[in-house]
Amino acid sequence: MKKDIKTRDDVYLLVSSFYVKVRKHVILGPFFNDVIKDWDVHLENLTSFWEASLFLKTKYLGNPLETHVKVDSENNNSITELHFGLWLNLWFETIDELFEGDYANNAKQRARKMGTFLYLKIFEARHNQ
Repeated sequence: MKKDIKTRDDVYLLVSSFYVKVRKHVILGPFFNDVIKDWDVHLENLTSFWEASLFLKTKYLGNPLETHVKVDSENNNSITELHFGLWLNLWFETIDELFEGDYANNAKQRARKMGTFLYLKIFEARHNQ
């Protein structure tokens, strides 16, 4: 039986395992590998983001929306729903490999909502450029 996501270390395991897959992915990898220069810092930031999102105990100070809009713009507005779908599938796969329980399910639900929100905001930003 797998355990649930309960600690920052669990969140880090999820995030770092997920991004091993993303970096190797033929479609998603280039978006991330071309933009992220310091993966250690990025993984810590994403761990803080997901820790805040899942446990509601810390405030995340970054701006994921601004970052994603910028990456889309720098890639000729080429991010599509396919990219978010692939990202979400890898996220779910990684969660299912490592965890089960209420927090694991919440991580899936929050990712689904976040992906939808980010994609809609990216699309909206294209029309405001």
